[in-house]
Amino acid sequence: MKTENQPVVDKDNPAPEWFSRAIATSFEDRFVKVNGCRIHYLRWARSGKPGLLFVHGGFAHAHWWDFIAPFFIEDHCVAAIDLSGMGDSGRRSKYTARDFANEVITVCAHAGFADRPVLVGHSFGGFVVLKAAALSRKPLGGVVLADFPIRPPEIQKEHENNRPLVRPKEIYSNRKVALSRFRLIPAQPCNNQFILDHIARHSLARVNGGWNWKFDDHLFDHFKLGNIPETVTHVNCPLAVVYGENSALFSPEIIAYMSRLLGPNVPLITMKSAHHHLFLEQPEEFVAVVKGLLSNWS
Repeated sequence: MKTENQPVVDKDNPAPEWFSRAIATSFEDRFVKVNGCRIHYLRWARSGKPGLLFVHGGFAHAHWWDFIAPFFIEDHCVAAIDLSGMGDSGRRSKYTARDFANEVITVCAHAGFADRPVLVGHSFGGFVVLKAAALSRKPLGGVVLADFPIRPPEIQKEHENNRPLVRPKEIYSNRKVALSRFRLIPAQPCNNQFILDHIARHSLARVNGGWNWKFDDHLFDHFKLGNIPETVTHVNCPLAVVYGENSALFSPEIIAYMSRLLGPNVPLITMKSAHHHLFLEQPEEFVAVVKGLLSNWS
């Protein structure tokens, strides 16, 4: 189904022309079944072009990429997925890394991508695209990890042991109040309020009693990332890391570890002054970085 986002005019927070033009670009809402779960994704441009798939972070959704994807449609068939338990995709009784990876692989095929698609994953989405690259039977054109840290094993173990529980979501009787409660996790500054407002509007669903965030409360119950350094050894395509200079997830120790683990052929690209949600803060700079990688890999 062809659709487009309707720009919301906010006199106190006007969006720049490039943003309004990008989110007004028409796209298709598509669905495909993966291991019994209905997966939703957005697709821009026609099938048959080199594929480019964007994968959101934890608790997020495909519309986080509405203002990024249109910059690539001249040369690529572009899609953005809602992973299961998030956005407008279905829910599972249990979520696994293999299921998330297979959702990515299946969407690449269903979207009609030409050979060797490129996967771009932000935060938790970076883990998912790594897993997909390791499991894919077809060659990929490349994988971009956007602010996804690969931690030393001892730090990763401590991180998982101290991961806070997700509190049950609150139901808001008023949509305006719900929108005002939208927050980035981890917290960080972002001067592009028009981007946050757009994402927030797509993050809510009407439920009995009012409005609620779309993600499944039980998304990460008992979820295991597994041995990520071992997963990297099965990735047989170009790989790049893009991270924010001020990201709360990228300490000097983690950067040094990733440099040793990934080796000299994997670029670790720093976006100056950016935090974890780097493409919300610096969207045009992020597009330029990804375009540079696509050009090198092609």
